[in-house]
Amino acid sequence: MAEIIAIASDHAAFDMKANLVQWLRDEGHAVLDLGPDSASSVDYPDFGYKLADALAQGEAAKGIALCGSGIGISIAVNRHPAARCALVSEMLSARLAREHNDANVIAMGARLIGIEQAKACISAFLSTPFAGDRHQRRVDKLTHPRFHKEHA
Repeated sequence: MAEIIAIASDHAAFDMKANLVQWLRDEGHAVLDLGPDSASSVDYPDFGYKLADALAQGEAAKGIALCGSGIGISIAVNRHPAARCALVSEMLSARLAREHNDANVIAMGARLIGIEQAKACISAFLSTPFAGDRHQRRVDKLTHPRFHKEHA
């Protein structure tokens, strides 16, 4: 069974999201489009929370969060302990987010990067495995803050 990729945006990134949904499907990925369904004004936290909940509920393995800058929606996604969302704008950051931080979501700003750069970031994100090893200890501290306090 293919990994499901959830994607959500606000109104500022609606067009980019629609383009990416089609591209991901054309590339053979299963996509869970969490909205919005139009470019009418919406609040990015609602869609960031929806994306994080989909990951937490096991509806998707990875996610893509989009808003005008990528900043607001990344903050919203990261409010959920099941999410590790990295704001990226180029391939190296997208690759390192997976390799070193085991990010399960990337966020991008539709007003800051073009569609081809977004596709390149997504390709790097989806194709890069988590390196584990020394990075696992650090990711554990992100996932379990109490562990960090007790062992700092």
